[in-house]
Amino acid sequence: MPAPSTSPRAHLALGVLATGMLMTVLDGSIVTVAMPAMQNDLGFTPVGLSWVVNAYLIAFGSLLLLAGRLGDLVGRKRMFLAGTGVFTAASLLAGLAASPAVLIAARFLQGVGSAMSSAVGLGILVTLFTEPRERARAIAVFSFTGAAGASLGQVLGGVLTDALAWNWIFFINLPIGVATLLVALRALPADQSLGLKAGADVIGALLVTSGLMAGIYAVVKIEEYGAGSAHTLGFGALALALLAGFLLRQAKAAQPLMPLRILRSRAVAGANAVQMLMVAALFSFQVLVALYLQKVLGYGAAETGLAMLPAALVVGAVSLGASAPLIARFGERNVLLTGIVLLTGVLGLLTRVPVHASYATDLLPVMLLAAGFGLALPALTALAMSGAEEADAGLASGLFNTTQQIGMALGVAVLSTLAAARTESLTKAGRPNAEALTGGYHLAFGVGAGLLLLALAVAFTVLRPRVPEDDRQLTMAA
Repeated sequence: MPAPSTSPRAHLALGVLATGMLMTVLDGSIVTVAMPAMQNDLGFTPVGLSWVVNAYLIAFGSLLLLAGRLGDLVGRKRMFLAGTGVFTAASLLAGLAASPAVLIAARFLQGVGSAMSSAVGLGILVTLFTEPRERARAIAVFSFTGAAGASLGQVLGGVLTDALAWNWIFFINLPIGVATLLVALRALPADQSLGLKAGADVIGALLVTSGLMAGIYAVVKIEEYGAGSAHTLGFGALALALLAGFLLRQAKAAQPLMPLRILRSRAVAGANAVQMLMVAALFSFQVLVALYLQKVLGYGAAETGLAMLPAALVVGAVSLGASAPLIARFGERNVLLTGIVLLTGVLGLLTRVPVHASYATDLLPVMLLAAGFGLALPALTALAMSGAEEADAGLASGLFNTTQQIGMALGVAVLSTLAAARTESLTKAGRPNAEALTGGYHLAFGVGAGLLLLALAVAFTVLRPRVPEDDRQLTMAA
């Protein structure tokens, strides 16, 4: 039986899960500012260097769904411990890497470990915290670590690379990973697993993993090959065929890996669709704003991280301090809609950011409006997990993380490609480099704002309003 939600053990477990999520998110962003140093030391080619990021993304994104279901079958605690162990060992290998091949292999293993641990995190959390207010607070803490981790990763990556060496962006994971394992052994409750016989669909596992891997590979290589190339279309078609085969298999299999009943929940299906759109749109904030600061305004790596730090701080303040009581009072759907409206304002303002911007007047208001993410993500997470049965909690957690990674990959591919194409067009028309870059970013921000409006429409029409807790209690009393 899980520990009571108010027990110190439950809150210690929340700290462990949040730390695991923080390591996963940090590792996705911390390498970006260290990549030039890696290229110089290890002799990466420009194309080969992209695999430092791609190897991690492909392994992580393609294995989340499988890892989430396996967590239900073999035990979510076991899966979290195994994933954290794999991630920590892979971090040591990455830090010691003396060749591009070893570093890329280590990054792939890091992605495997991250998928195993993060896929079951939400599943453990929702079984630990069953009281609505406590669960909302716990989800807010968990969501904050994910939202703030990317910004912190950029700052930390720049500082460690400048002060020590690029290897230390991986070595720093070792004490954190070991401490997480030791505390998790005591803090995480032993859960009752369903057993492999309850869903050991090997064919389904091969279909979904290879389909997601082919799809994510096609997406992350769009910028190199082009959206209409034979490479992109071929791998895209292969991914669709494999995933269609997976869904057909799940509809007929006696012991499906992913019971399709989970998609019958409007909350689960709608929340995952909204998340994919929202994350794809917000790539243009997280990454393209960083590129704008460096390539147009001339900021350094550490300066860029510090410039974006106010966004992380307001996201943290709102998600930790305001989201839980607002969700309890107004319901997840209303809080989600409010958050998406604020985020649409963020990207709307960025479509007008000038070449010679003032941080205080042009960018700081944008960073403060990012508070909308602190409202939207906890509400969205709660909705995605609310429609799943306890036996499917790991699967629902893995599915939610999978759509997040797919959205991120789509955002990377589509928005960066549009920005690059627009920049090239403006450069050929004779515009100065800074002006051409800014014009490209403007287009990406505008498309991102459109994706958020679509997410708003889906959330409004698909997700059912929930009666707020306080109003429900008054009705029952009457």
